[in-house]
Amino acid sequence: MGADVTRTVYRAGEGPAVIVLHEMPGISPHVARFARWVRDAGFTVWMPSLFGRDGAVPDAKEGGAVFRRVCMAREFNVMAGQGSSPVTVWLRALAAHAHTECGGKGVGAVGMCFTGNFALTMMLEKSVLLPILSQPSLPLDNPAAVESDAKELAMIRKRLEEEDLEVLAYRFDGDKICQAARFEAYRAALGPRFVDKQLPDSAANSDVSPFFAEHVNYPHSVLTQHLIDGDGEPTIDARDEILAALSERLRDAA
Repeated sequence: MGADVTRTVYRAGEGPAVIVLHEMPGISPHVARFARWVRDAGFTVWMPSLFGRDGAVPDAKEGGAVFRRVCMAREFNVMAGQGSSPVTVWLRALAAHAHTECGGKGVGAVGMCFTGNFALTMMLEKSVLLPILSQPSLPLDNPAAVESDAKELAMIRKRLEEEDLEVLAYRFDGDKICQAARFEAYRAALGPRFVDKQLPDSAANSDVSPFFAEHVNYPHSVLTQHLIDGDGEPTIDARDEILAALSERLRDAA
């Protein structure tokens, strides 16, 4: 899959670019809410539509069908040993374009669930300075593995060390898809510049959409479905930490 593929990309705001990658099963109102928070913090949000029905709150049947289609699609590698998904080539080209359009020191990338590791792979594009991995869920068949292969991880670690960069990562303690073993694998590959936060299950919202109620019936989506929007909530603290990190890394000095 080359960088010449055409996709719908939603753009809003002003300031340095942040690529927001939506979770399964698509750009839901919860994902759009997070994108607006990033926009309102002073960034230009670029949100590509990668799968699903934009703006929908799909029921369990529709969401399950989206998941099955994506697992069969050639642009996504969902099993261990396949390496990074081909769609990341296009995403790196998007990041380079967004940096040219928006300026600033560089680009941030936020990946969620199915797209979590995509944000890390985007570091192969030099303009990407801060990857944020929220409950990275690939590969699906090995909870102790990461999607990136050893060569890619070595290249990213080299950038992290030489340019004094970090990777931020978030998960709930009881997440059955993004388990603790996956974060241990990231830490082993990337060293101390992999900075993770693991939230207690008690911090997760229990009021979720039908797809999540049936297929993801445990704490999982830190920034969207399972976020509790209230002062002092751990998920809101995670959101604010991300916004502050983006500001520190991407903005030119005053």
